[in-house]
Amino acid sequence: MEKKRLYWKISCAAAIILSMITFTPLVIPQGVSTPELAGVPYSLWTSFIITVLLVILTYIGTRVHPGMQNEEEDL
Repeated sequence: MEKKRLYWKISCAAAIILSMITFTPLVIPQGVSTPELAGVPYSLWTSFIITVLLVILTYIGTRVHPGMQNEEEDL
């Protein structure tokens, strides 16, 4: 139970941090008009990566949500 609560807090914090990183110069470089990686804009690559990480965090969050234990007991 305590591990799930810890994992829940970690996944929430990671989602908040990823959301904040999305709008930093790490993803949207300043003063550069066309940074590219393999012909695809750098900001698009980082958006893909952040989206995949958020989907993974959402899956983890559904598995470790503190309310999940109550639902399992009701079944």
